[in-house]
Amino acid sequence: MFTGLSAFPLTPLTNDAVDESSFAGLVERLAAVGVDSITTLGSTGSYAYLSAQERARVARVAVEHAADTPVVVGIGALRTSQVLANLRSAQDAGAAGVLLAPMTYQPLSAAEVLDLFTAVAEHAEVPVIVYDNPTTTRFTFTTDLYGRIAALPGIASIKIPAVPADPCQARARVDAIRAVIPDHVTIGVSGDAYAAAGLTAGADAWYSVLGGTLPEPALKITRAAQTGDPTGASTQSKRLAPLWSLFDEFGSLRVVAAIAEHLDLAPHGCLPLPVHGLRQHHRDRVAAVLHELELTP
Repeated sequence: MFTGLSAFPLTPLTNDAVDESSFAGLVERLAAVGVDSITTLGSTGSYAYLSAQERARVARVAVEHAADTPVVVGIGALRTSQVLANLRSAQDAGAAGVLLAPMTYQPLSAAEVLDLFTAVAEHAEVPVIVYDNPTTTRFTFTTDLYGRIAALPGIASIKIPAVPADPCQARARVDAIRAVIPDHVTIGVSGDAYAAAGLTAGADAWYSVLGGTLPEPALKITRAAQTGDPTGASTQSKRLAPLWSLFDEFGSLRVVAAIAEHLDLAPHGCLPLPVHGLRQHHRDRVAAVLHELELTP
């Protein structure tokens, strides 16, 4: 469950409410094409914008529509008590694992983040993924903190930020993390444009934004890396360079929302306000890239 492609779907909204039908359709689509796991309520799933009740419902819908595909549920929140409540809801829904980012308003110290993961480890009945996303949380993990958290019971994987593009530097980064964590804890890369580099460098999993909306090209990259074909993985990733450029320019969330809306997988304006989607002329650019890459039906 903590290897291969973990797809992060959107949580589409309509009129400021979760669009359960669209969300269920996204989950069913991912399960049908054979992703290795589905991680709902990650940053792509806009977890921070949803109430506890909405998140509990989203977790249940995901598990109900994922067939045999394992579902991981994000549980991050500002207060430890809220995190533990989200943990209970995820477990009650049948989640196979949970994903935890150290959300902050007041900056957190390493000791405070360790305390948070310790509290979750004490209460979790399912495996826990450490979610390192400094772009959104403004908290940066050290390699030493990875090791201290990974030693806690129940920690199963660490989702790291993008590795360097240079193969030697990417390998060195993965090896440095591997040296401080137990053998059973996997390393998962994010930063979709650098996923091929991370998988080739020895990472076990790709926690993918793109995979939640366009799983097929993400699976091609993942399977090539898993079968010992780094050239194939790199080639497949380079083919998607126009998409990666859009991610860089507008942010991955807004781009995949535009993709999902263009493909009628989500309603127009599916992001939670005050987050706006792309302007129409930028949407036109996304549509043109999809056509260029033959990613439209």
